[in-house]
Amino acid sequence: MSDGPARRVRAPEDAQALRRAVLVDADELAALLADDDPPLVLDVRWALGRTDGRERHLAGHVPGAVYVDLDTELAGPASPADGRHPLPALADLEQAARRWGLREGQAVVAYDDAGGTSAARAWWLLRWAGVRDVRLLDGGLAAWTAGGHAVEAGDVLPEPGDVVLAVGGLPTVDADGAVALAADGVLLDARAVERYAGESEPVDPRAGHVPGAVSAPTTGNLGADGRFLAADALAERFAALGVPASGAVGVYCGSGVTAAHEVVALATLGVEAALYPGSWSQWSHDARRPVATGR
Repeated sequence: MSDGPARRVRAPEDAQALRRAVLVDADELAALLADDDPPLVLDVRWALGRTDGRERHLAGHVPGAVYVDLDTELAGPASPADGRHPLPALADLEQAARRWGLREGQAVVAYDDAGGTSAARAWWLLRWAGVRDVRLLDGGLAAWTAGGHAVEAGDVLPEPGDVVLAVGGLPTVDADGAVALAADGVLLDARAVERYAGESEPVDPRAGHVPGAVSAPTTGNLGADGRFLAADALAERFAALGVPASGAVGVYCGSGVTAAHEVVALATLGVEAALYPGSWSQWSHDARRPVATGR
């Protein structure tokens, strides 16, 4: 990027307001749940290679939280052409959201036990589908219990909701759009640096990254406590990566899940980033697409 440091992202004057529109802490969530019109809470526990999210939910969750299966409810069918977690059809997502009990106009809070790296997928999809008030529980279940708040066991079966979804709330790019961003904007790769460099590739057919993409591992958005870094620290991180205060920014990862976490982090700073949903799982299956390696 040719922009000078003054034009790169920095913590805005209204940083706290921006942050509170995206994140909620445990104490605030507890107060909201005691209100007459509480938010719908979604438990999105998922991790690559693990299939025990529902079991962990049943063992203990935020009271009233509904379990959401990322693989089947927050993604369409996997394929080499579309990637491991393509966007679900809007009608399917709407049906799922109604099963969770989401009412028209109701607020939503999503959480997990991995710093928000899987819950961010629910945040992103619902915002993309027009739900305006969606937040992540900062620090997830660990922050909830550390704050002295109780958990409950067992399943949660809500009354069906009536939400109506419509796409267009957040921007996306396809593979060609990712190429354009790498050339004329900033394209962030949210995977671990070893995968970006092509030194390790546990699931996809080719190792490396989209040429021109910048390595920006999602884990760098979090502190040791699993909460998002303070606004100044996040701004410094993204400024060092060349992210402009305004301009074209996109994010991808392995399959479009943890990249949503990067979109969340940027949103707390007032930066709207486009998600490449197919991500590396789509790109690496297309032999026509070049692959870069190295750090």
